[in-house]
Amino acid sequence: QVQLVESGGGLVQPGGSLRLSCAASGFTFSAYAVNWYRQAPGKERELVASISSAGGSTNYLDSVKGRFTISRDNAKNTLYLQMNSLRPEDTAVYFCNAWRRTIANVLYDYWGQGTQVTVSS
Repeated sequence: QVQLVESGGGLVQPGGSLRLSCAASGFTFSAYAVNWYRQAPGKERELVASISSAGGSTNYLDSVKGRFTISRDNAKNTLYLQMNSLRPEDTAVYFCNAWRRTIANVLYDYWGQGTQVTVSS
């Protein structure tokens, strides 16, 4: 059974830090690229950060560059998002997503249930 389980969300003051984790099971995590998305109330889901299957390539939403760091530990089947200098506009539900496309062009796309991050004084 495929599972992605996020944790680490919560309430933090502006300028604070949080570290999100996403534990993967039921599939070969190391073969998948993984992403962090977020969705704020009334807004569309947006891609925050992505990392390649081996971890050698990362990309970030412009508004989080220099503040957020995505990483993964394939030995532990876990994805991370270190979030520093948090702002109220970072408030959202954060989702992890793992995907791969086979040579036969079959897409495997898995999502976690999300974890709430609230930045407020």
